[in-house]
Parts: sequence; structure tokens; C-alpha cells
Amino acid sequence: MTLAVPPSGPIRRVAYLGSPALAVPPLRALVDAGVDVALVVSQPDRRRGRGSEVVPSPVKAAAIELGLPVTDEVAAVVDAGVPLAVVVAYGRIIKPPVLKVVPMVNLHFSLLPRWRGAAPVERAILAGDEVTGVDLMAVEKGLDTGGVYGRVEVPIGPDESLDELRSRLVAAGTQLLVDALRSGLGEPTPQLGEPTYAAKLDVEDRHLDWTGPAIGVHRQVRLGDAWTTHHGRRLKVWRTHVPPTGDDPTALAGDGPVELVEVQPEGKPRMAARAWANGARWSPGERLGT
Repeated sequence: MTLAVPPSGPIRRVAYLGSPALAVPPLRALVDAGVDVALVVSQPDRRRGRGSEVVPSPVKAAAIELGLPVTDEVAAVVDAGVPLAVVVAYGRIIKPPVLKVVPMVNLHFSLLPRWRGAAPVERAILAGDEVTGVDLMAVEKGLDTGGVYGRVEVPIGPDESLDELRSRLVAAGTQLLVDALRSGLGEPTPQLGEPTYAAKLDVEDRHLDWTGPAIGVHRQVRLGDAWTTHHGRRLKVWRTHVPPTGDDPTALAGDGPVELVEVQPEGKPRMAARAWANGARWSPGERLGT
């Protein structure tokens, strides 16, 4: 099947497909840059929060605030009269009949073909990658297989959290996107190298493995919402150091200690690990997960 091809020159009118909060800054930046966002497509309203109130996605809420037309029907892009659609974390498969009519580019938060798939930033942290980045790529029928129009490399700090890294990637990707539309996309470069795949994480991926190396525990903690147990009760671990740097309590991993810096006992707010240890009958060097 032949896909639609983007125009060669500057692009001043687009459709925008996105859903979560990380896709809001690129949308706002396009509007601020004077790009005519003719249509926004986002996932349907869902029940969110403790009250199970039906609310729009962050991108839909931003589109409404900006006065942009918005829908949850991706097929509407076909009739939007745009030469290009921009995809940022839309979260749904875009079917070939739409791609045949409207060319699309996607901001993908990795250096392709490494970490194709749903969780590239998380997998880069877990793997201990020192560098990641953002690719502006052509959307094809395959999973993140399209050619790359532009790329920005971003180093990963050894203690950087998922939220911190993702925020920097979004900022870099936003500028990459605005610059590319302003100057024209040019010709995409085919992906080179052996692909790796970034499967979506589940709750067990954040269940701390104290039998593994200390650095592995630290990487899990950097994802956020990492958890373990202490005396049979769930304990979230929000910040750690490896190797230990102070007087905070340390837990034993497979090859050495992990300093606990910030934790959250079940049913309580986040707190300094030292304050938690004082009331938790903590034994120095104790192994968690019990």
C-alpha cells in the first residue's frame, strides 16, 4: 500500500493526534508558532480519579481551552484538509486507510530503532542506557518502523527520574517539531541497526527485586511508583542512592546496599526514609521484600 507523502516545503496547517499530558506542550507550541491546527484527535473521555468522574484527556482539555476543534474519531483527519498530521503519544493504532490519505509524523522518545514500542523512556532507564533522544519519524503501518526526519540526542543522568527525563525529552522534541515544520521535513533517513522493543510496563515491573544488583533496584525506583514490602505491608520507595551517600537507612540487594532516601508506607504520605525507619523497627542492612 502506498502511503501519502508530506509536502516538501514549510508546513503551516496540520491535524494533531495526542492524548496524555506529555502531548500538551507540543500542541501549545504549534499554536504559539502560528501553525493552524485544523483538528485535534484524542482518546474518548474516561472515568478518572477517585470520584470516577468522566473527564477529557489532557490534550482534549487543552484543545478546548485553545478553541480548537476536537474529536475522538481518527477518520475525521481525512476530511480536515491538512497536508500533514502530527502524532504525539496518541495511544491508538492509526489504520492504513487514513495513512493512505494523510501523511503523518510522530514524535518518538528514543533513538530508533532502539526501543520501538509503548514504553521507550522506561525501558531505556531500566537498561541503564546513558543516552536516549527524540526522533521525528514517518508513521507507517509497522510499529515505529518509519524513516527519521530529525533527531535530538539527550543524555540520561544516573539518578534522573522518569518524570525528569521525560520532561526534558518533551522539551527537546517540541523544539524539533516546530523547527521541522517551519523549515520543511526534507527526506527521511531509514532506520539503521538492530531494533529493540519497549513493551508496556505493568505493576510487577515496579516490584523491587532485592535479589538482583543494587543498581537494578535503583533504576526501578527511578521509574516512580516502585514498591516492596516490609513486615508484610506495602512500602513505596521513591528515592534511593547507590552507592550510599549518607546516614539514611540501607537495604540489602543481591550485590550490596541501597540507601533509602524517600519512602511511602501503606496508607501514609511520602516521607524521609530516616523518619520512616525510626518508627518501623528497622534493622540496619535489613532486606526488604518480606
